[in-house]
Amino acid sequence: MASLQKKGESYYCQFMYHGKRYTFTVGAVSEEEAGNKSRQVDYLLMRLKQRLIVLPDGVDIVTFVEHDGKPPSVDGIPITRQSITLGDARDRYLETLSGGAIEENSLSTMRMHLRHFIGTLGEGIILEELTQPDLQRHISERARKKYRGKPLSPVTLKKEMASLRAMWNWAVHAGLIRGHFPSRGLVYPKHDEKPPFQTRAEIERKIGAGGLSEAEQRELWDALFLTLPEIDEMLEHIRQQASHSWIYPLIAFAAHTGARRSEMLRIRVHDVDMAGNAVLIREKKRAKGRRTTRRVPLSPKLKTILQEWLAEHPGGQFLFCHAGEVFRSKKRSKTTGHQWKGRSTSLKGRMATVKQREKPPQSALTKDEAHDHFQRVLAGSRWEVLRGWHVLRHSFVSNAAAAGIDQRLIDSWVGHQTEEMRRRYRHLIPSVEQEAISRMFG
Repeated sequence: MASLQKKGESYYCQFMYHGKRYTFTVGAVSEEEAGNKSRQVDYLLMRLKQRLIVLPDGVDIVTFVEHDGKPPSVDGIPITRQSITLGDARDRYLETLSGGAIEENSLSTMRMHLRHFIGTLGEGIILEELTQPDLQRHISERARKKYRGKPLSPVTLKKEMASLRAMWNWAVHAGLIRGHFPSRGLVYPKHDEKPPFQTRAEIERKIGAGGLSEAEQRELWDALFLTLPEIDEMLEHIRQQASHSWIYPLIAFAAHTGARRSEMLRIRVHDVDMAGNAVLIREKKRAKGRRTTRRVPLSPKLKTILQEWLAEHPGGQFLFCHAGEVFRSKKRSKTTGHQWKGRSTSLKGRMATVKQREKPPQSALTKDEAHDHFQRVLAGSRWEVLRGWHVLRHSFVSNAAAAGIDQRLIDSWVGHQTEEMRRRYRHLIPSVEQEAISRMFG
């Protein structure tokens, strides 16, 4: 609330706005008139807090309340920066990014993170008026949410905050708002470090000992990496069970290069250099604002697999593609045009609108198709514990580190940039560790 002080013959009004104290001179007026001014200040601050009015561009809060919310210096000047809401900024920001500025997966993640902020703070909140307490409230509310039976990790919360920060910085550069992102002093809950990558035997021993919740077991399986013999065994299972010819070479490619799923789906046929025993990987994550590439050597086995795949490749520019329909549901009909409302009672009448469903043209695989068939080909086998494509990337890097390959080579093959990434992969297969400690102590 605004308060009044009197010094000599003049009254002074003090009030708090966004955590800061402000003072202005009311003047040598009667006590009643000074009280009316104090109440007017409270009313204006309340209206600002309720987002019913906005602070005009270029006007400080003291000038605003001194002139009862109608400062003469801004007559006829359109309200721009302070009037943009969180919802408006989100829509404009995502529209800007949707032009191919970032990878589709990253765009989906950004969209989800901003949706969470909308859920906590509301679409109508003025973006420039976001304060540190607003962001702290979001952290506190989100920290109470659970995912797979466990509270959201601080890592997830920090990623959400990074998405909002990126949007804020974009809005500043676009001239929509001013000021620094108010994240200084934010407090996140403590969290446990992710478990190190482990072999299947290690995970099964821990689960077999009992006492782990389903969430803890899932976390262990997320840390799984396959040894080289296990990779060979899994690939042989896939080769025999795959329902489409592209499944085996695609999964083999992931296991032998450590490439991300999205990167594999972008590879062109001409990116594979059989004579040079290498493949060009098209990146979108490593550098901001430009597309980069990295070169990964082909193992002899992968080279053979790709040569066999290219011999029956259906055509087109993408290395991994399909010529016909990739089924995701057994319920999908080969015909279309069936009438359900007001349909004829006779068979001839019902079939009058039915026609054969057209087969889609040759096209690149989608991430959903790749994920769906990864799960299908492993279902019912001992490999169905694999959580997704990324386990093959984990396995590639882990086996490379265990084999003592120079870290600089590993970084260049998989595109790692941070020490945190390197440290989590910097381990040895248990048998190698045991051999090392035995050599040391005899």
